[in-house]
Amino acid sequence: MPRRPSPTLTEAELRIMEVLWRLERATVAEVTEALGPPPLAYNSVLTTLRILEQKGHVTHVEAGRAFIYQPLVARDAAAGSAVKNVVEKFFGNSTGALALRLIENERPSNEELARLRSLIERYEDA
Repeated sequence: MPRRPSPTLTEAELRIMEVLWRLERATVAEVTEALGPPPLAYNSVLTTLRILEQKGHVTHVEAGRAFIYQPLVARDAAAGSAVKNVVEKFFGNSTGALALRLIENERPSNEELARLRSLIERYEDA
């Protein structure tokens, strides 16, 4: 039984997950071919896919001699888990502190500012 998905992905794991999210299912050779630069060796892709499977992010089915891998975790869920992990580790479980930090570092677009105003109004009315 796979263990609970880890909240974060390494850079190599994320590259491979991006391919699987795009292709939906693929063999090791197909993932290796679909990766952009820098290239990864077949064995590195295979090892990373096995790690991702142990972490509960992907599963595989056998098709003859090949394994076909597919994601178990949606991209949005993986992103949410990574953000939650950052909030817990660096912002004392305060999503507001993270939001303030992000806004302090870079001016939001006018569209984003309008959305923020709308959210603030909604929370003030609640």
